[in-house]
Amino acid sequence: MNRSALLAAALCAALLSPAAQAQLKTPKAAGKPAARPAAAASAAAPAASAAESQVDPELAAKEEAGMLAAQGWLLLLDRRDWGTAWETAAGVFRSAVPLDKWMDGIPKVRGDLGALVERTPSNGNYKTQLEGRPPGEYVSVVFVSKFEQREVEEVVTTVLERDGKWRVTGYSTR
Repeated sequence: MNRSALLAAALCAALLSPAAQAQLKTPKAAGKPAARPAAAASAAAPAASAAESQVDPELAAKEEAGMLAAQGWLLLLDRRDWGTAWETAAGVFRSAVPLDKWMDGIPKVRGDLGALVERTPSNGNYKTQLEGRPPGEYVSVVFVSKFEQREVEEVVTTVLERDGKWRVTGYSTR
Protein backbone atom coordinates (compact mmCIF):
# COMPACT_ATOMS: atom_id res chain seq x y z
CA MET A 1 0.00 0.00 0.00
CA ASN A 2 1.51 3.36 -0.97
CA ARG A 3 1.78 6.37 1.34
CA SER A 4 -1.25 8.17 -0.17
CA ALA A 5 -3.44 5.12 0.32
CA LEU A 6 -2.24 4.73 3.90
CA LEU A 7 -2.91 8.41 4.61
CA ALA A 8 -6.39 8.17 3.08
CA ALA A 9 -7.15 5.03 5.10
CA ALA A 10 -5.94 6.70 8.30
CA LEU A 11 -8.03 9.81 7.65
CA CYS A 12 -11.13 7.70 6.95
CA ALA A 13 -10.54 5.68 10.12
CA ALA A 14 -10.12 8.88 12.13
CA LEU A 15 -13.27 10.41 10.69
CA LEU A 16 -15.25 7.29 11.46
CA SER A 17 -13.87 6.82 14.99
CA PRO A 18 -16.30 7.11 17.91
CA ALA A 19 -14.43 10.19 19.20
CA ALA A 20 -14.78 11.96 15.85
CA GLN A 21 -18.43 11.00 15.55
CA ALA A 22 -19.10 12.39 19.04
CA GLN A 23 -17.65 15.72 17.93
CA LEU A 24 -19.57 15.88 14.66
CA LYS A 25 -23.24 16.32 15.40
CA THR A 26 -25.80 16.46 12.65
CA PRO A 27 -27.57 19.77 12.12
CA LYS A 28 -30.80 20.17 14.02
CA ALA A 29 -32.60 21.83 11.10
CA ALA A 30 -31.24 19.90 8.15
CA GLY A 31 -34.64 19.27 6.63
CA LYS A 32 -34.84 15.82 8.22
CA PRO A 33 -37.59 15.25 10.75
CA ALA A 34 -36.54 14.29 14.27
CA ALA A 35 -37.40 10.86 15.59
CA ARG A 36 -41.05 10.77 16.67
CA PRO A 37 -43.47 8.23 18.01
CA ALA A 38 -45.27 6.32 15.26
CA ALA A 39 -48.64 8.04 15.78
CA ALA A 40 -47.15 11.51 15.57
CA ALA A 41 -45.05 10.48 12.57
CA SER A 42 -48.06 9.21 10.64
CA ALA A 43 -50.04 12.38 11.38
CA ALA A 44 -47.12 14.55 10.23
CA ALA A 45 -46.30 12.42 7.16
CA PRO A 46 -48.27 14.50 4.61
CA ALA A 47 -46.61 17.74 5.80
CA ALA A 48 -43.16 16.14 5.82
CA SER A 49 -43.52 14.69 2.33
CA ALA A 50 -44.70 18.06 0.99
CA ALA A 51 -41.67 19.81 2.49
CA GLU A 52 -39.28 17.14 1.19
CA SER A 53 -40.71 17.40 -2.33
CA GLN A 54 -39.69 21.08 -2.43
CA VAL A 55 -36.03 20.30 -1.60
CA ASP A 56 -33.82 19.90 -4.66
CA PRO A 57 -32.01 16.56 -4.08
CA GLU A 58 -29.01 17.66 -6.16
CA LEU A 59 -28.66 20.88 -4.15
CA ALA A 60 -29.06 18.98 -0.87
CA ALA A 61 -26.34 16.52 -1.95
CA LYS A 62 -23.97 19.39 -2.76
CA GLU A 63 -24.63 21.06 0.59
CA GLU A 64 -24.02 17.75 2.36
CA ALA A 65 -20.77 17.11 0.45
CA GLY A 66 -19.52 20.63 1.20
CA MET A 67 -20.43 20.23 4.88
CA LEU A 68 -18.62 16.88 5.14
CA ALA A 69 -15.50 18.36 3.55
CA ALA A 70 -15.64 21.26 6.03
CA GLN A 71 -16.05 18.89 8.99
CA GLY A 72 -13.12 16.73 7.91
CA TRP A 73 -10.92 19.79 7.46
CA LEU A 74 -11.88 21.13 10.88
CA LEU A 75 -10.71 17.84 12.42
CA LEU A 76 -7.25 18.64 11.06
CA LEU A 77 -7.37 22.01 12.84
CA ASP A 78 -8.58 20.34 16.03
CA ARG A 79 -5.50 18.10 15.91
CA ARG A 80 -3.31 21.12 15.24
CA ASP A 81 -2.24 19.57 11.93
CA TRP A 82 -1.87 22.99 10.35
CA GLY A 83 0.32 21.81 7.44
CA THR A 84 -2.06 19.10 6.27
CA ALA A 85 -4.99 21.50 6.61
CA TRP A 86 -3.19 23.96 4.30
CA GLU A 87 -2.16 21.21 1.84
CA THR A 88 -5.71 19.87 1.56
CA ALA A 89 -7.34 23.30 1.15
CA ALA A 90 -8.49 24.59 -2.24
CA GLY A 91 -5.93 25.95 -4.66
CA VAL A 92 -7.37 29.47 -4.42
CA PHE A 93 -6.95 29.30 -0.61
CA ARG A 94 -3.31 28.20 -0.90
CA SER A 95 -2.66 30.97 -3.45
CA ALA A 96 -4.20 33.63 -1.20
CA VAL A 97 -2.61 32.39 2.05
CA PRO A 98 1.03 31.35 1.66
CA LEU A 99 2.11 28.44 3.85
CA ASP A 100 4.41 30.54 6.05
CA LYS A 101 1.64 33.05 6.82
CA TRP A 102 -0.81 30.20 7.52
CA MET A 103 1.62 28.44 9.85
CA ASP A 104 2.18 31.72 11.72
CA GLY A 105 -1.46 32.85 11.82
CA ILE A 106 -3.65 29.81 12.46
CA PRO A 107 -2.11 28.90 15.84
CA LYS A 108 -2.94 32.44 17.00
CA VAL A 109 -6.56 32.08 15.86
CA ARG A 110 -7.04 28.69 17.52
CA GLY A 111 -4.53 28.92 20.38
CA ASP A 112 -6.70 30.50 23.07
CA LEU A 113 -9.72 28.27 22.42
CA GLY A 114 -8.46 25.08 24.06
CA ALA A 115 -9.55 21.60 23.04
CA LEU A 116 -12.79 21.02 21.19
CA VAL A 117 -15.68 19.89 23.37
CA GLU A 118 -18.52 19.87 20.85
CA ARG A 119 -19.26 21.12 17.33
CA THR A 120 -22.67 21.39 15.67
CA PRO A 121 -23.33 22.66 12.15
CA SER A 122 -26.05 25.31 12.43
CA ASN A 123 -26.61 25.95 8.73
CA GLY A 124 -25.20 25.31 5.28
CA ASN A 125 -25.66 27.56 2.28
CA TYR A 126 -25.01 26.73 -1.40
CA LYS A 127 -24.14 29.57 -3.78
CA THR A 128 -22.67 29.92 -7.24
CA GLN A 129 -21.17 33.35 -6.59
CA LEU A 130 -19.30 34.79 -3.62
CA GLU A 131 -17.97 38.31 -3.32
CA GLY A 132 -14.33 38.47 -4.39
CA ARG A 133 -14.37 34.90 -5.75
CA PRO A 134 -14.70 33.55 -9.28
CA PRO A 135 -18.02 31.97 -10.24
CA GLY A 136 -18.23 28.39 -9.02
CA GLU A 137 -20.03 26.11 -6.61
CA TYR A 138 -19.62 27.07 -2.96
CA VAL A 139 -21.03 25.79 0.31
CA SER A 140 -20.59 27.93 3.42
CA VAL A 141 -21.27 26.27 6.75
CA VAL A 142 -21.56 27.91 10.16
CA PHE A 143 -20.59 25.62 13.03
CA VAL A 144 -21.38 26.39 16.65
CA SER A 145 -18.23 25.12 18.33
CA LYS A 146 -17.72 24.76 22.05
CA PHE A 147 -14.10 24.65 23.13
CA GLU A 148 -12.65 24.34 26.64
CA GLN A 149 -12.12 28.11 26.91
CA ARG A 150 -15.10 29.52 25.01
CA GLU A 151 -17.78 28.99 22.40
CA VAL A 152 -17.36 30.42 18.88
CA GLU A 153 -18.95 30.24 15.49
CA GLU A 154 -16.63 28.80 12.87
CA VAL A 155 -17.47 29.73 9.29
CA VAL A 156 -16.02 27.35 6.71
CA THR A 157 -16.50 27.85 2.97
CA THR A 158 -15.85 25.01 0.57
CA VAL A 159 -15.63 25.06 -3.22
CA LEU A 160 -16.14 22.28 -5.74
CA GLU A 161 -12.85 22.05 -7.61
CA ARG A 162 -12.29 20.82 -11.14
CA ASP A 163 -11.34 17.34 -9.92
CA GLY A 164 -14.84 16.99 -8.42
CA LYS A 165 -13.71 17.31 -4.79
CA TRP A 166 -15.00 19.84 -2.27
CA ARG A 167 -12.15 21.70 -0.56
CA VAL A 168 -11.97 24.52 1.94
CA THR A 169 -11.50 27.97 0.48
CA GLY A 170 -12.23 30.08 3.57
CA TYR A 171 -12.16 29.87 7.36
CA SER A 172 -12.96 32.35 10.09
CA THR A 173 -14.19 32.45 13.67
CA ARG A 174 -16.54 34.89 15.31
